[in-house]
Formats: sequence, C-alpha cells, structure tokens
Amino acid sequence: MNWNQLISGKITLNQYVHHAKENGAAFHIHYWGAMPKHYNNLIHKHSFFEITFVVSGKGQYEEGEKTYPLQENTIFVTRPGVIHQIKSETGLSLLYVAFELIGPASSEEWIRVIEEVKQTAEAVIPVKEDEPAVLLWKTLMLQAARPGQAFGKEILTSMACSLILTLLQTAAPLPPLISHQESIETSSALLTQVKLHIKDNLSQPLLLAGVSSHFHISGRHLSRLFVSETGVSYSDFVRHERVKQAASLLKSTDLSIKQIAEEVGLTIHYFTRVFKAQMGSSPGQFRSLYKKTNVTVYQKEQPGL
Repeated sequence: MNWNQLISGKITLNQYVHHAKENGAAFHIHYWGAMPKHYNNLIHKHSFFEITFVVSGKGQYEEGEKTYPLQENTIFVTRPGVIHQIKSETGLSLLYVAFELIGPASSEEWIRVIEEVKQTAEAVIPVKEDEPAVLLWKTLMLQAARPGQAFGKEILTSMACSLILTLLQTAAPLPPLISHQESIETSSALLTQVKLHIKDNLSQPLLLAGVSSHFHISGRHLSRLFVSETGVSYSDFVRHERVKQAASLLKSTDLSIKQIAEEVGLTIHYFTRVFKAQMGSSPGQFRSLYKKTNVTVYQKEQPGL
C-alpha cells in the first residue's frame, strides 16, 4: 500500500462515511486522516475519541505528565477531554480516525460501555501487522481508494463501523456487535477538524499561525478556507465561538465574569467589549436576563456561524 492510495482513501472516507450504526451503538465520525509525515503539534484536547495507528517512524505521545514512545505498529488512543501532544523529530506516518458515540441514538448499555472505555483505555498499545485492527484499517483504506464500485458506500460504512468497534476492543474489552447502517454527509474534513480544535481549546491563544501550523497548512490557506466555506474570517469565527461559550457559561454556571473570560481565552476588558458587541448586552446584564430561562438563541447572536 502506498501513500497515494492512503490519501485517496482518506478523501473518499471523509466524503462519504460520517455515521455508522452497530446493534445499539450509533457513532458520528468527525474525520479520517492519513498523514505521511507528522512532526510536532500543539498541546491540545478533543471532545471526542481520536485513535491513531503509527504506520512508520518514531516519536513520543505526551498525555499529562506521562510520555509514551511511538514507533511502527503502535496504536495510541486519545480520550475525550485529555490534554495531549504528539512529537517527532524525524516524522511519523499516521492513520487516524476521530469519532464519538451519539448518545440519544444509542442504547444505555453502549453509553455505559463508552464511559468505561474513557476510564480504562490504554494510551499506547503495541500491535502486530496481522492483528484485526491493523488489517481492517489497511483494507478499509484500500477499499476507499477504489471508488465507483457497486455497493461501495455500503461496504465502506460497514467496514468503518467494524474498524471502530475493533479499535475500541483493542483499547478496552467490549461486547461483539455485528449490524451496520449507513448515513452520508459531505463536509470539508479539514475545516471540520479546525472548528473542533477551536471549540475544544477556547482557553488557548488560537492564533492563526499556531493553529495553521498544527494542521500542517499555511495561515493564508486556512484564512481563505474560512472565508470561502463559512463566509466569515478566521478571527471572527474564533471570537464568535468564545462569546458563544461565554454565554453558555454565564447562563449555566456561577463562575465569575473574570473566570469566564479566562475560560474562553480573553482578558476581562476585551471580553466585556466583544461580548456586548455580539450579544447586545454586557455579560452581567446577559446573566440577569437569561440565567433562569430555557432560551438558547439570544438577541444579537450572529446567524450562520
């Protein structure tokens, strides 16, 4: 298998395979990845699982205060909410997938199982080339690199679901399940990843240069991507997400306004100014208006973001 096939497979999967359902477990797949050379990235976290297979190369996976060596034929599991970083001086060749369980569409048993995985999953797992997870992943990528076949989308969705279950089984014991269902969405996989990164790391600086470097693209390309696909600039999107999260915290918590400003990565003075400009009231006024209501869409919140 060469990297042209892997990249082609990644593109097809990101176009067609966004949901998978398996006997009581419904998964939303945020993105698929294939990276020929991955070096250092930012310290960050996700609100979902991201599981990665090291095809070749050497590096380190840092999770909190722990550092794990990475090498060929290892799988590392990033659990939701865990702060982590990937490092490599020579470059790692990686396959990765990001997903989460859709709670309302899944059984209570599966919700319990996923919570257990969050608590018990191994961070880094050595695997062999003939293990099911490795064989499934490579086969899925090969199948995805051959578009236009009869039942192609159905096969990919079925294989993707089997892979996710096998990866979870590799990370922590799970009950076997065997049914499949497809649901197709199209979106920009890269933009989806960037948006998720922004929403999950609002307390960080989120400078265009740093985030674009994290995703191995230029700042100019990322800026153009936001304007062309969302209609707003990168900085406007980040500012809107900061204010949106702040509004949620004002309504649902008793944190002080200063604490909320810090939580969304802004100084108290700048936070007050941008919040009022976007929401039409100061943070204090907003809390008085909405704290005890069920409202989730507010007066001046910008549509389309």
